[in-house]
Amino acid sequence: MTGTSIEIGLSDGVGALDPRAWDRCAAPETADGGRPDDPFTTHRFLAALEESGSVGPGTGWQPRHLVAREAGEILAVSPLYLKSHSHGEYIFDFAFADAYERAGGRYYPKLQVAVPFTPVTGRRLLARPEHAQTGRAALLEGLAKIAGGNRLSSAHVTFCTEDEAEAGRAAGFLPRVTQQYHWINHRYRDFDDFLGALSSRKRKNTRKERATAQGFGGRIHRLTGEEIRAEHWDAMWRFYLDTGARKWGTPYLTRAFFEQAHATLRDDVLLILAERDGHWIAGALNFIGRDGLFGRYWGCLEDHPCLHFEVCYHQAVEFAIEQGLGRVEAGAQGEHKLARGYLPRPVHSLHWFADAGFRTAVERYLEAERFATGEEIEVLTALGPFRRSGKEEK
Repeated sequence: MTGTSIEIGLSDGVGALDPRAWDRCAAPETADGGRPDDPFTTHRFLAALEESGSVGPGTGWQPRHLVAREAGEILAVSPLYLKSHSHGEYIFDFAFADAYERAGGRYYPKLQVAVPFTPVTGRRLLARPEHAQTGRAALLEGLAKIAGGNRLSSAHVTFCTEDEAEAGRAAGFLPRVTQQYHWINHRYRDFDDFLGALSSRKRKNTRKERATAQGFGGRIHRLTGEEIRAEHWDAMWRFYLDTGARKWGTPYLTRAFFEQAHATLRDDVLLILAERDGHWIAGALNFIGRDGLFGRYWGCLEDHPCLHFEVCYHQAVEFAIEQGLGRVEAGAQGEHKLARGYLPRPVHSLHWFADAGFRTAVERYLEAERFATGEEIEVLTALGPFRRSGKEEK
């Protein structure tokens, strides 16, 4: 980079990089021996995606991780992919791609800073704390230069933090704001304490819903770490395939990812599984962060009333309260989460376009979208299940 001694390069995979050097950038908070803020940008998680073939040749997610070095030492990194489509991103740009190509341009390939298939907000411009500002600036500048130098249409940073969105705006990227639903822990003592913050009608509905779900004729298990066995991953794979077949046709993750998760990610995982007559019939895969629980995948082999809500949402909230976690993020979409205490929160992303005219058109669209999203969040929050004097409104 001009005027600095920082060099920007690309890596074809995290396997080529020292795990300790990567995690000093991605999860410096783990130096105290605790959990990462979230596990998704850690070397072990990204390596599991690559080693399992969930990303790489033939997937449309080709690793090209961005690495900033000074005197050969890694100062900052970003999980970067060369994309040949827009699937598995959750902040979608299909409309941008369609407009660009109707105008005669070639939208793909593009560059995407993201955690594949993971709609979870977290740091994407991963710099060691002592190089936070310079490292972040170097990554943004390098991303734009690499995209422009290779005549790519665009570069995107999705599910970044608000601070990163502000830095990107200052660096010439277009900010985008969308929304998803999060549950916030207001120091609830237990699930009943949380219910006390709901309106009377919603409180009764939740109790009825939980009773209905728990009457499915079996037991619900929460498993993490060494409690998780190979049979549990076998079941979760079957559930994942069921959901994938109904939602997006071809599963994003391979079976080998679940095997890799068993080997390297068990301590990051909470499985919530429903068992009936000695058989696993439904389940949800969650990841555990330092102060949050992140719901990822749900599936079932039998349909039972309200079991989805119990396994995915109520059990996650109960676990978070018991463990003192500050929030539960239950993934993308789903206004049905609102009635269960999950309120809308803004989600940030950044977008760079090579063509100046196209950039101007997208900028106008994003300005209108940000306004509409802000209004939607305000309206949906007012429609939430909490008492007007409840803790959520303090």
